[in-house]
This record gives sequence, C-alpha cells and structure tokens, in this order.
Amino acid sequence: VFDQDPRAGGMIWSQIPRFRLPIEVIDEEVGYVLDLGVSFIANKKIESMKTLLSEGYDAIFVGSGAPRGRELDIPGRKEGAANIHIGIDWLSSVSFGHTSKIGKRVIVLGGGNTAMDCCRTSRRLGGDEVKVIVRSGFEEMKASPWEKEDAQHEGIPILNFLVPKSFQLRDGKLSGMVFEKVKAEYDDKGRRNLVPTGEPDQHFECDDVLVAVGQENAFPWIERDSGVEFEKNGLPRINAATMRSSVPNVFFGGDSAFGPKNIIWAVAHGHDAAISIDKLLNNENISERPAPHVNLMSQKMGIHEWSYDNEIANDQRFKVPWADIKATLRNVKMEVELGFDAATAWKEAQRCLNCDVQTVFTAQLCIECDACVDICPMDCITFTPNGDEKELRGRLNAPAANFIQDLYISSELKTKRIMVKDEDLCLHCGLCAERCPTGAWDM
Repeated sequence: VFDQDPRAGGMIWSQIPRFRLPIEVIDEEVGYVLDLGVSFIANKKIESMKTLLSEGYDAIFVGSGAPRGRELDIPGRKEGAANIHIGIDWLSSVSFGHTSKIGKRVIVLGGGNTAMDCCRTSRRLGGDEVKVIVRSGFEEMKASPWEKEDAQHEGIPILNFLVPKSFQLRDGKLSGMVFEKVKAEYDDKGRRNLVPTGEPDQHFECDDVLVAVGQENAFPWIERDSGVEFEKNGLPRINAATMRSSVPNVFFGGDSAFGPKNIIWAVAHGHDAAISIDKLLNNENISERPAPHVNLMSQKMGIHEWSYDNEIANDQRFKVPWADIKATLRNVKMEVELGFDAATAWKEAQRCLNCDVQTVFTAQLCIECDACVDICPMDCITFTPNGDEKELRGRLNAPAANFIQDLYISSELKTKRIMVKDEDLCLHCGLCAERCPTGAWDM
C-alpha cells in the first residue's frame, strides 16, 4: 500500500476530527489489516500511472478518494484568501497539527458532513460565533441527520436558502459575506430550481470562512494516454460490479471511482475489487461473482428454545450519552460520544430484529395445517394459489406493496397452493418454527 501520508488510515485519520473518531480506534482497526501481512509504504506519493504500470504489478487498486475541495469563485475570493479556507484542506491541517486556532466569527459554507465537521471543529479552536450557511433547504442538506443534530446541539445555527454573492473586505482583510435569499421551486418533473425571493441581500460579519461546498476527484497523476479511460465528468470509466477500469488489471473504489459518498460505501468497493483481483490472479472470469456467504445452521435448541433471543422489544433507540459540552468544546481531541454502559448496551441489543437469522421453509415437510398462519403476529405468511406477482401481492393476508422487497415463495404444495412470505413484515421471532408440528419451518 502506497500512501502519501505518514501513517495508514487515509481520510478517516486526516480529515475526520478526533472528537468524532479517536486516533487510537483508527490505529487499532487499521492494525487488523496491516497485521495480515500487508506492506505499508508511508510518505510515498504516486506521481505517474504509466510508471506504476511499468513496474510489473499483477493488479493495481486505486483508492485515492476525492482529495480536492470545490472552490467558490465569487467577488472578493482572491483578496480575502488569507482567511478563506477550503474545508477538507483545513480539517487536514488541524489533524496534522498545523492549525490550532481560528477567528471568533466563522461562517461555514456547505450542507454536507464535511461542513458539519468544519463548524464543530471551529467551535473547539476559538470560534465563538460559528454559523453554517446553506443554499438548499434544511431537509435537502447532504449531511446525515444526526450530524446536523450534533452541530445544533453544540449551539451552531444552520441558515438555509442563502446563496453566497460576495466576500466583503475592510482595510484589505475579510470582514463578512453577502448572501441572496432564495426559495425552491419545482417543475412538473420534480426538478428543483432556486429562485430569488426578491428580499434584500443579507450580510453576515466574519473573521474566517470555511468553504465546504463539495469535493472533486483529482487525477493529475494518471496520464490520459495510460490506457485508463475517463468519463466526461472526469471520473474513470468503471464497471460498477467488478470495479475494473479500461485497463484490465487496474481497479478503482470509493470516492475515486464514483465521486464522494461515505466510508462504508468505499469499504464495500474494496471488497468487490478484492474479489475481482483474486479471480484475475487465478485466471477466472471476474464477472462471475460469488453469492453472499451464508451459513445454514438451525438455531433451534429445543421446542421453545433458540440460540438467539427472539423476544421483540418495542423500545425506541437509546440515545448515546455525551461528555459534558463545556469540556468537549475546549478540547478538539476529546471524544464527544461516551458509548453505552453495559446495562444500556444490553437493552439496545435487545432491539435487534436478528436479520441474520432467516426463516427456512421445506415444502416437502409441510402438511398445510396453517398453524404458522394462525400464530404469526404480523400476518406475513399466506397459503394461496400461485399467480402473477402483482396480482399475488394484492391478495396476501397483508398485501405486499413494496415491490423492491422480493417475496419468499415455496415450490408447489400438495394442494397445488404455494407458501408466500413477505420479508418486509417478518420479525424473525421464530413463532412459526415453534408452532410447526412437522419441522417444515426452521430458523
């Protein structure tokens, strides 16, 4: 693994603030990977894809992210540059220890998770009056709902439907910003347009501005004659199933493949690319993907006993306790979320619907007594004649309107009926398997 940074972890250590993700946690998780025997070469920046290809590697995976923050080219940008910072670059500077303070009045532009990290970090580095200003509505912001809630919990206001018009300077130094008030209008195809409301422009004073209005991919190191083909949007041409590029042994994943999204998404791409690389190295067809790994092991331990807790808890999600806000806002490295104590963690775990434990139906053992239908608390099991899927969904005991979720359908039974189960409704409680007199149902 080649990395231009001095330690492994990528953006999760260089850009995600320590108060959200402590470095000790990152090192532990990354260590699990490196301990498998991975050779990690730090402080090594790849300057040329053609050079890399010439070094004879059997396969290359590119996971370089979307490392360039989008600019905001409006009047005053160049003149006020000393106090106008690109969000992801500023967060990296904080992580590396190069930046340790910011002005008392801070404006953060943008509505994504990076903007939320910027505003919360600013509060910890001296920002007394920090506000987030977004051109879209609150519900349309790309930031995760809990990220917005966390920022507001720390006293950071989020102002919506304001489009930046200019940076204002006083005596050659940034002093504020001017915004145009807009509203959302939608055409007959549901496409949104932001149109001016006609209200007077709004002015906000500030000492610093953090620009977090988006991220872009940057591939100056991939020569356009290297064989890697690019789309019009500047992203490499990738097979979404195999993660393979136009060069047979070069694969992409994460933000570098399809643009900015999130870490879990990038991890999934790594898994997909690893399967492709393994098949490539073994001269197998990389388009033939293995089925998801499944272990079919009965969870039944007795007539009414299971190896998992199948009781359904109606508790709402328990809120993770936070450290004292007075302390966390004074320390940029102090973790905010304390985690659950053992008792609360047990209660939260009891809310699990055991989605890994699935019902298995053996048609040959079914005597069609309908005992499972009677005992099912969700009416998700139906015995009925077969038919067209749309019509079949409408005549189930509980009509299945979610066409995205496949139905669980058995082969034909002795009475020429079939068993149909709506997985959308199933609680994985196991009552059908407990009640079944022949063992046709199992968990």
